[in-house]
Amino acid sequence: MEDWAPIGAGLAIGAGALGPGLGIGMLAGKAMEALGRNPDAADAIRQNMILAIAFTEAIAIYALVVAIITLFV
Repeated sequence: MEDWAPIGAGLAIGAGALGPGLGIGMLAGKAMEALGRNPDAADAIRQNMILAIAFTEAIAIYALVVAIITLFV
């Protein structure tokens, strides 16, 4: 195999998306538990959940950028 860039890019995005995927799943599950225990705090829980999901998703975007750079540089 002459060019290892596609394999490296695939590994970068695969490993880089694994953590955020698990993190968002755990975060959403805990948010649903919190809503079940205290429905009156739905607004605060939703606001914090969306903020945490945005930060977690940023990590996946960094992995995507690394994969794209690996392919084209």
